[in-house]
Amino acid sequence: MATSLAQDDAERRYLYPVFPDGPGHGMYPGQKPKVEGWAKERVVERLNRGIIAQQTQSGEVYVGWRLLETDAADVAFNLYRAIGDDDPLRLNSSPLKVTTDFIDKQPVPDRQSAYWVRPVVNGRELEASEKAYVEVVTGNPPLHYKSIKLQGDYMPGRSGIAVYDLNGDGNLDFVIKQPNYSIDPAGRPNTDGTTYKIEAYLSDGTFLWRKDLGPGIEPGIWYSPYVVYDFNGNGRGEVAVKTAPGVERNASGRVTSGEEWVTILDGMTGQEIASAPWPERDVRYGDYNRSSRNQMGVAYLDGKTPCLLLARGTYKLMVLDAYQLKDGRLERLWRWDGDEQNPVIRSQGAHTMISADIDGDGRDEVILGSVVIDDNGLALWSAGFGHPDRMYLSDIDPSRPGMEILFGIEDWHIEAPYNGVALVDAKTGKTIWNIGHATYHISSVMAADIDPSIPGLEIMAWEDPKGGTAGASSDRYMLSADGRHLARNYGVPTRAESRHWIFWDDGLLRQMINTEWTGSGFESHITRYNGPLVATGIEGDVRFTADIFGDWREEIITVLPGEIRIYTTTIPAKDRRVTLLQDPVYRSTVTHNSMGYYQSPMTGYYLGVSPAEEENHE
Repeated sequence: MATSLAQDDAERRYLYPVFPDGPGHGMYPGQKPKVEGWAKERVVERLNRGIIAQQTQSGEVYVGWRLLETDAADVAFNLYRAIGDDDPLRLNSSPLKVTTDFIDKQPVPDRQSAYWVRPVVNGRELEASEKAYVEVVTGNPPLHYKSIKLQGDYMPGRSGIAVYDLNGDGNLDFVIKQPNYSIDPAGRPNTDGTTYKIEAYLSDGTFLWRKDLGPGIEPGIWYSPYVVYDFNGNGRGEVAVKTAPGVERNASGRVTSGEEWVTILDGMTGQEIASAPWPERDVRYGDYNRSSRNQMGVAYLDGKTPCLLLARGTYKLMVLDAYQLKDGRLERLWRWDGDEQNPVIRSQGAHTMISADIDGDGRDEVILGSVVIDDNGLALWSAGFGHPDRMYLSDIDPSRPGMEILFGIEDWHIEAPYNGVALVDAKTGKTIWNIGHATYHISSVMAADIDPSIPGLEIMAWEDPKGGTAGASSDRYMLSADGRHLARNYGVPTRAESRHWIFWDDGLLRQMINTEWTGSGFESHITRYNGPLVATGIEGDVRFTADIFGDWREEIITVLPGEIRIYTTTIPAKDRRVTLLQDPVYRSTVTHNSMGYYQSPMTGYYLGVSPAEEENHE
């Protein structure tokens, strides 16, 4: 049974540790001033309606669009269709209030139709949305995806795709990193001279630019982080990328010396806007593998200004620099140096970061792993669990106030405390429960509502069968949000089903994406937990899932040679909600996923079946 840990003196030292070396280690609350950025009000992503029109397999047309956080609570919509210069036809008899989608049951065949919506507030129509175009074909209709053609027969890599509006039109555009090649793990030879290229495409597939990162950036996840965000508040995305111009690889094909930078590129042109030094190499990181672990992120450290985060180190020393792009220059706001001699800071890093306001002060904190950095560059708390391979932030247990963080800890936990899988209070870092038994290497965890009879989000965890020096296990576990053990092995989704999760059908239970190699390419299908197939025939290697257009359900982004595909659901919805992309926690994960260590995005609020629905299943 899961253990609820008492908050005794031994544990409190992990939450509010004492540092004998005194000030200077970035660990004393209040010793650094609060960040005051350039923004007068919060810089937000200005999304349009994201309207889509897709022919269904039955020959109808599915139309979906975004509900925005700026919409009135009682907003309704009118949907229009037009062909060429013909007068528009309103398709709904009364304003649409329940969902933000519609099925056109009588589309015009073999002609291109335009669809758009107008919000209706207090009986008055407001400004029309952008238009979505579709040509209904007779016979076998195409599958429901949008295609972005690349400039050659290559594919983006695992650390390869970012989505952000580059030209200010409200549509999400694409920035990719190619080719699909990596020297990871660190011991793999690196002698063929491959370099990474950054490319940018508009939402309609228009190619914008390419930048070759050169030999100074090795082709692997840890060496080439990049993120796309509006760093200067101009309403368009900039590309922040690690660069090392003029640096050559050594005889073994590695880069162990030379200048390293972060460079901001104009999203529309690829031209350099600003640059600043990357956190420098330091013997305290350890060997090449440890010192070469780099990450990048975005946080609203003053609650208004999107600040750029640069991180180095994961398993030992960690360093985090915060910058703002002001007046065309990168200005460093603070540095956090995680002293390697501090046992509750050392080795606490994850493979990604999450930025969110977890203490309720209106400013973002940075979750680096088992340690959290406050908005002013001081450690807020450290759980002291060690290195997590995966971590998720959300309102996992809606019976408790606030958000929780789920950790899947790689470090061996064969002796108590058994924190291989643990849930902590996001605000304080206090342990709510742990798995209560030995684990060897938890390589993946996930929290998702997959069983409507169990309150809260269900928690799944998978051991890495390769294990480590302490032993190995191939067990998989399922627990409830309050820490009750539900299943072990049998009844727990397999590792193949654990990588990508999605809201695709018409409900609030999250589904699993299972990808298989067919011999000629990758193909995926979507299933409910212990339930039927939801969708099949999704081609390409799945790179990520996110709500990037249409209503609140998520899209699947796959890659094939020379092509990116964005698959969207055509299942009619039962309700509506604000686009998930406008939730800060969800957006943070989507932004940071371009670094390559993918995590299914989660909202900062509970997104699952309601307590009333759970009672109906009991």
